[in-house]
Amino acid sequence: MINTPIYSFVAFSGTGKTTLLEKLVAEFKSRGLRLAVIKHDAHEFDIDHEGKDSWRFSRAGADITIVVSAGKAAIMENRPVPLEKLLEGITDVDIILTEGYKSGVWPRIAIQRAAAGKPLPIPAEECFAIVTDVPELTEKPCFGIDDVTGLADYIINDMKQR
Repeated sequence: MINTPIYSFVAFSGTGKTTLLEKLVAEFKSRGLRLAVIKHDAHEFDIDHEGKDSWRFSRAGADITIVVSAGKAAIMENRPVPLEKLLEGITDVDIILTEGYKSGVWPRIAIQRAAAGKPLPIPAEECFAIVTDVPELTEKPCFGIDDVTGLADYIINDMKQR
């Protein structure tokens, strides 16, 4: 069981999830918080480069390939991994942010941008908060697209109440 607060950001593609999270990460770091971010990618991705040793190990059939340097490490699981297992491996952080997980038991923050021309990605009643430039008729807390400080304050207040 993980005790670290988790908040998931959900939106349709092209809505600005990554940009918002990038700003929010910087805001949390400026307040002294340690954090992890998990990005769900609906497409196949590859963090390795053809011809590199780790790529060759994975290509040869390694189920897990780990690359370590003096400044960082990467674990590549070459098989499906449930989110819960990934969460269990995260330690020494104050908060975990996820991008793209529309289901789950943790609070979800929906993002809606008028220019994207799409509705909220989940029903408003399932939202912990909404970030939007579209006026919403909801009782859920709403934040402007650029109100990173207000959103950070709201999340930190929620973390203190847990």
